[in-house]
Amino acid sequence: YSRGEWSSSIVRAATAAEIASNLVVREELENIKGIDEPFVSHLMMWANGIQGKYQKLILPAVEGNAHAQTFKKLSNDIGDINKIRNGIVHAGKFADSAPAHEVIVKSRKVILAFVRQYHEDFDLVEICKVEDSHNKSMQPTAKASAD
Repeated sequence: YSRGEWSSSIVRAATAAEIASNLVVREELENIKGIDEPFVSHLMMWANGIQGKYQKLILPAVEGNAHAQTFKKLSNDIGDINKIRNGIVHAGKFADSAPAHEVIVKSRKVILAFVRQYHEDFDLVEICKVEDSHNKSMQPTAKASAD
């Protein structure tokens, strides 16, 4: 993000949030409910992506648990992360600093909520917003030949 790689930053942040969702699925289904790993892996492939894992696996798995409400409150953030990420990966869109920072902030919130449920001391550094113009000096420039 600090290098001005806005679209890549979005994909990386969204991927990190999906990996955190994988942790929730494995903790809830394998470790708490005792479902076999191969079947849980199959379910994760079937659910396909953070939105699918969240709606099809996580919410049903935590229904009735103390942390169900905390997880339900993440719905809009997960939807936003997924929509922006998919626009880049599947529709070839590009982003600038503002949506990149938005996805990073929302991903951090989701990751912390998910991971801290099972590892309470887990933390992630907060990333400060970088303006688009901040990185103009880091962009490659064409040099005139000395001919």
